[in-house]
Amino acid sequence: MKLNLKRPLAFFDLETTGTNIGIDRIVEISVIKLHPDGSEEVGTWRINPGMPIPLESSLVHGIYDEHIKDEPAFKELAASIAAFIDNSDLAGYNSNKFDIPMLMEEFLRANVLFDLDNRHFVDVQNIFHQMEQRTLKAAYQFYCDKQIINAHSAEADTRATMEVLIAQIARYENMEWEDKKGNRLVPVVNDIEALHKFTNLNKPVDFAGRMVYNEQGQETFNFGKHKGKPVEDVLKIEPSYYSWMMQGDFPLYTKRKLEEIYNRWNAKRIAERQPKPAQPKPYETVITDAKPAENAVKKEFIQHPPQAHNREEHKPFKKKDDGPAKPVNEDMLKMLADKFKKG
Repeated sequence: MKLNLKRPLAFFDLETTGTNIGIDRIVEISVIKLHPDGSEEVGTWRINPGMPIPLESSLVHGIYDEHIKDEPAFKELAASIAAFIDNSDLAGYNSNKFDIPMLMEEFLRANVLFDLDNRHFVDVQNIFHQMEQRTLKAAYQFYCDKQIINAHSAEADTRATMEVLIAQIARYENMEWEDKKGNRLVPVVNDIEALHKFTNLNKPVDFAGRMVYNEQGQETFNFGKHKGKPVEDVLKIEPSYYSWMMQGDFPLYTKRKLEEIYNRWNAKRIAERQPKPAQPKPYETVITDAKPAENAVKKEFIQHPPQAHNREEHKPFKKKDDGPAKPVNEDMLKMLADKFKKG
């Protein structure tokens, strides 16, 4: 069966130093990029994690310190890996809970932008567990009637995952499934968007599942004392919870999503606190078509209309009228001569 693809679907698998998303590192990544025309590209990278590989992890995937001591660090490969899968939807086995968040942590540490928005994620394990509840080895045997050769090598597990998904679609194409509310659906169809919805029923915000969307589309905490509460409500009643999480041992992608919610909430809070524009005072109208100096005069005039002023104070000065001027006589001339005569 050929998968019905609108854009490439990148199946990928990681081998790591452990299972702690915030602390452990990738030692190998393999990607099979399946194109809509059925062609495929394969990319496999060995990576020096910059830390010792615990023996218990090496016993699972067969990669030891001596195998990767001369390999490049993830930050040296991050840009090329991101470019290889940039235009693709993502698929994997337990990828929503582990592989995608682990990969995002590495991209964030390397300061390489890899946008997850508007991208579909198909977790083959979710289909399997919800329909049959088995492991990858059992799934491969159950759906494909095959044994995985070189199990726990990244490429072998990735190819098995791809074959299992194709077999799952063929097997469950017309099979009904009942959700927790009693609704009967046919969820496994040959459509990546529909499979994305079916394998993300918990609607995680951050893939690690620390926050999930509720039925109203609100981000809510999914752990601890605030489990089930909307994140924005918790920010209102206990702002320090944000600081505790940002400083705590949480995955970087979880912190990034929490910061986005905080910034959105804080912007709304600031907007609500902004004072309303002051209402103009009576008569306070600026005549914009006048010159600046005239504006000031006219504005002052309008603020203080004539009836508000003391009319007596604004009357023009008028000299007191003492009647007609008197003619000059001898006495007046004598007075002037006495006044200006030299000593």
